[in-house]
Amino acid sequence: MTDSQLPRGITALIPSAPAPATPGQRAASQLLHLRTAEVPLPLLAAAAELIAPQLESTDPVTREAAADVRARLLAALDGTGPRTARPGVD
Repeated sequence: MTDSQLPRGITALIPSAPAPATPGQRAASQLLHLRTAEVPLPLLAAAAELIAPQLESTDPVTREAAADVRARLLAALDGTGPRTARPGVD
């Protein structure tokens, strides 16, 4: 960038907007807040595979969220995740 391309005046004081989040980053954020759900096991396995590429994101927050979400998905697949009591079911 040359001197003529640098922002001048008031525009130099206005921060540029952050880059928009990718679909994977939004999914990781949304799944992180999910507490309970009943879904077929193949769907859990697919979600674990789909979130895996976010583990190598350049954004540390995205990597951390993806790791936590994937760990929860894998724990649910292994049967070690949290269970919800359903009335009438032992």
